[in-house]
Amino acid sequence: MFRRHGNQCVATFAVDEVRVLRKVAGEVVGLLMDGFEHGDPVVDRLFPDIYPERPDDSAEFRLYTEGDLKTGKIDQAGAILAALPDDGPGEVRLDGEEAEAWLRAINDARLAMGVRLDIRSDTDLGEELDDAVAADPTSSRVFQLSVYAYLGYLQESLLNALVAVR
Repeated sequence: MFRRHGNQCVATFAVDEVRVLRKVAGEVVGLLMDGFEHGDPVVDRLFPDIYPERPDDSAEFRLYTEGDLKTGKIDQAGAILAALPDDGPGEVRLDGEEAEAWLRAINDARLAMGVRLDIRSDTDLGEELDDAVAADPTSSRVFQLSVYAYLGYLQESLLNALVAVR
């Protein structure tokens, strides 16, 4: 997927990949702007308590840091939207800073999806996908697990290309 080309990470995306990435990045932005509510397990995963045993200290820390963290996450998802073709297939070229923003945004998307899909550190994604396909190959869970797996592949590919650039 991503490969090194000079000082850039380069990938060519098919039209369906562009659509999926636009949807995922847009959903992250939407969650952070419109659906941002503590108590939502996804929000809590993206913004964990820094002091879980001291709720007052966590609240104070959040007061001073959360706005900037949220803005940064929105900007990172926006970096994906800005770099992708408007519609249709196309090539994406990322410098080191853009590639790092993409990595952080993909990670946020995977964290959010992982919570919604109940993916744990010991989950065998291949087995989970096989079970979902066996239960109903047309289910939204099959699609979501496939997107989750694709984002992992994309993240690994981009990280490898970024490391090769340095």
